Amino acid sequence: MKVEKIVSAASGYLMLGAFLIVSLVTAFLFYRRPEVICFILIPLFILVVKGLLIVSPNNAAVLLLFGDYKGSVNKNGLFWVNPFCGRINISLRARNFESEKIKVNDKMGNPILISVILVWKVRDTFKSSFEVDNYENFIKVQTDSAVRKLAGSFPYDHFEDEQATITLSTNFDDVNHALEQEIAERMEIAGIEVIEARIAYLAYAPEIAHSMLRRQQASAIVAARHKIVEGAVGMVDSALSLLSEKQIIELDEERKAAMVSNLMVVLCGDRETQPVVNTGTLHQ
Repeated sequence: MKVEKIVSAASGYLMLGAFLIVSLVTAFLFYRRPEVICFILIPLFILVVKGLLIVSPNNAAVLLLFGDYKGSVNKNGLFWVNPFCGRINISLRARNFESEKIKVNDKMGNPILISVILVWKVRDTFKSSFEVDNYENFIKVQTDSAVRKLAGSFPYDHFEDEQATITLSTNFDDVNHALEQEIAERMEIAGIEVIEARIAYLAYAPEIAHSMLRRQQASAIVAARHKIVEGAVGMVDSALSLLSEKQIIELDEERKAAMVSNLMVVLCGDRETQPVVNTGTLHQ
């Protein structure tokens, strides 16, 4: 398999200057026979002009001589090459590609919508020109394929797989790194350098989004209730200890249980409590 070969082309300015000198000499020698001048200068002018090559910054020209790869010119400026060489102009600039939102299944089988942003540029002009049919279309297809593989390798979140160390919705750096490596491996054959790859959009598919939102809300409520109960138990224990320490009132086990029950209702309830004033004894 061939690889990119960088060649140095002759200066186009020197070639234009040489053509001008040859034209003046020819005109001086054959000034009385204009048909000889035309016969010599016109073909020469065509060859000189056809061999001129302009390469803009961050661009390259791939040279082909009757189907044979002769090299690539990646310096910018005006050059002169074999006028019979064909040229393929390739941009070396960094470019963005944002994939469409595609529906895939995560590791747990849940349908999700995902899209990615890829920053890439051509690294090897030979591979980009001849190893793949159309490298821009190749990038789109292989990026979608890499995204599908990535989504199937990790769960969306920890709700479905509590033992997962990496999830799509939380470990962005790890997921983006894995995505970048996967795409880079696929782009190697096309001579494409992956500068950056990251997830641009991630969400559950519409058909399960509402159910997953309710599940997340329920999990949040359970976690909040657990925290409230944990705090309430500590407050009740502190209250009973303080009453016993200061000997404010002596409570039997039954009254302690009643007090604990009332305090837990007050502290853990999600509505404001209505106080009841007891004007009798504790046993009434």
